[in-house]
Amino acid sequence: MPELPEVETVKRGLNQVSRNQTIQGGEVLLKRTLAHPVSIDDFITGFSGKAIAGWYRRGKYLLAEFSTPLNPNSDNSQNPEFSDLQTFSDGGLAVHLRMTGQLLWVSQDEPLSKHTRVRLFFPNRQELRFVDQRTFGQMWGIPPNVEISKIVTGLQKLGPEPFSEEFSIKYLTTQFQHRQRSIKTALLDQKLVAGVGNIYADETLFLSGIPPMTRCAELTPTQIETLHAQLVQVLKTAIDAGGTTVRNFLNVAGVNGNYAGQAWVYNRAGQPCRVCQTPIERLKLAGRSAHFCPRCQKTSN
Repeated sequence: MPELPEVETVKRGLNQVSRNQTIQGGEVLLKRTLAHPVSIDDFITGFSGKAIAGWYRRGKYLLAEFSTPLNPNSDNSQNPEFSDLQTFSDGGLAVHLRMTGQLLWVSQDEPLSKHTRVRLFFPNRQELRFVDQRTFGQMWGIPPNVEISKIVTGLQKLGPEPFSEEFSIKYLTTQFQHRQRSIKTALLDQKLVAGVGNIYADETLFLSGIPPMTRCAELTPTQIETLHAQLVQVLKTAIDAGGTTVRNFLNVAGVNGNYAGQAWVYNRAGQPCRVCQTPIERLKLAGRSAHFCPRCQKTSN
């Protein structure tokens, strides 16, 4: 599943190619992709003739704000956090890529993939295609002046953004107190921190020297401070690399992310640690895999 760096990469690409472009129409090829409204006609009517004022990211969600082409009343040039926004005055669009979703900016002459689910048409015969092999991805049409989180209800459950002031050492310390679940499981909880998944949780824990099975309540103040700093840095590094492509992730131009080639532990079970040469191990925690170096992340107990 695309995580924060991949979704951020897509967001930035979409702002480059589609911002201020007017949507001229669309086509829905798989109806169950629509989470709201469920009517294909209502979905297409909601965006036809609207321009893209800008794209935002909240956790793993992508959100497009619309504006009227003759009177754009939205400006995201300062790139505010989406959490600062409650409504879109001209409506908008939300997308969750789930496991295999891709948003690709292509020519309308490009042959359709059999996994194409939704098409949005733009000037100069360009289009934005939502391609999704496993069909778990969803799209929401957001009506004007309606609270966004009432339409995209998953937004209500998200914790703070990793780059926000709210995501502080003090916040993590409070959240970890008395928690007996593993730190790896905690980092995957979107209520704790938005956007982090398997890849960057593994990478963060390696760079922090913390075994993934460590209970949250056992973390020392120094470990929590290190964890906070490393998580922010890992995500920034991955964004700079254009994200990670393990199976399906592509940016809007159809290009793979480059972070996987420099990953410390993720998806490297059996391979030598890049620091100490000890083979990387893999285990299951709450049904999810965790990759770690048994030497670099050795418990102090």
